[in-house]
Amino acid sequence: MNVPLKSSRRIVLATANPGKLREMRAILAGHDLEVVAQTELGIPSPVEDGESFVANALLKARHAAGIAQLPAIADDSGLEVDALGGRPGIHTARYAGPVADERANNDKLLAELEGVPAERRGARYRCAIVFVRNADDPSPVVAEASWEGRVGFERRGTGGFGYDPLFIVAGEAFTAAEMPAADKNLVSHRGQALAALAAKMRQAGW
Repeated sequence: MNVPLKSSRRIVLATANPGKLREMRAILAGHDLEVVAQTELGIPSPVEDGESFVANALLKARHAAGIAQLPAIADDSGLEVDALGGRPGIHTARYAGPVADERANNDKLLAELEGVPAERRGARYRCAIVFVRNADDPSPVVAEASWEGRVGFERRGTGGFGYDPLFIVAGEAFTAAEMPAADKNLVSHRGQALAALAAKMRQAGW
């Protein structure tokens, strides 16, 4: 495995999700960090068996930091649907099965909400994002955020990823997939959490 030399400003992004990677790189672009994806270093994704978004984010960050010997940032995020008792939650990415793709996950969500009226389709994206200086960091930096909305009745839009074509932003008529990427990054759960994390990192000397 070709792991680069350690640098005080180099950070590994612990995700194999191309959509997350694209968003996180865009949001971090102005923070004077040299960002490298774990996939570029040949780092495999760990089993995400934590019982919360924070636990899974820490698991991924520590895993990548240990292999790369670099500080790491990782997020864990998901969709909570009120009518489904908060599901899919931490199982968002694997909602329709361990190897399900986005279409299968969206299809399952629509099927489970069949017959549920608009006023009962409230939902939110949640994100926990963490920064660890090394795999054994005893005081990781943690930030969390949420983005309110509701689940639509059909897919709309071609942007974003995951459940974005079904997620209608609170107070708006458009879905997350219909938003320009820059606008989404300012208000989304991941954008809010990553901005808060970056502020905390600056306070800690990063």
